[in-house]
Amino acid sequence: MTANQEVLPSVVAVARDSDHRFSKPVVEEITLVENWGVDGDAHAGTTVQHRSRVARDPSQPNLRQVHLLHAEVFDEVASEGFQVAPGEMGENVTTRGLDLLGLPTDTLLHLGDDACVRVTGLRNPCQQINGFEPGLLRAVLGRAEDGTVVRKGGVMGVVVAGGVIRPGDAIRVELPAGEQQPLSPV
Repeated sequence: MTANQEVLPSVVAVARDSDHRFSKPVVEEITLVENWGVDGDAHAGTTVQHRSRVARDPSQPNLRQVHLLHAEVFDEVASEGFQVAPGEMGENVTTRGLDLLGLPTDTLLHLGDDACVRVTGLRNPCQQINGFEPGLLRAVLGRAEDGTVVRKGGVMGVVVAGGVIRPGDAIRVELPAGEQQPLSPV
């Protein structure tokens, strides 16, 4: 590929884990289930599954059914000496060629032939990241020129159409109609 060629948005890897662990093993394919999440993943469900959120209010809707992370962040943190591979930051879908963090809230991501995820917000990186790799939290949090926090831990979403996703699948972006709202942590 030459420097002028555009990288088309695609799925690099998929991962799931039936247990609540920080990293998820990479698998050949995952199945998204409408209004549920990733089949066989500990974070699937209609209500919150993240342990700290369950402790606060288990009846909250699950806006974190699917975690998507851009592989470009691996390249960025590698320049700071961190070696991170797909699934290791807990994401279900690793992408390339798509500015996930720049998408507005409620963007639809069509993954492969059938699956569709509505982006609900940013993943808020937490201290568990330092348990995986000491100092990595600092690398995935930054500050913009105006002083606001920049979260580089990917985006969260809910499944609006089920389907199978595999590495190499194309990603089609459908921006929301009307005034677009920037992502905030969910």
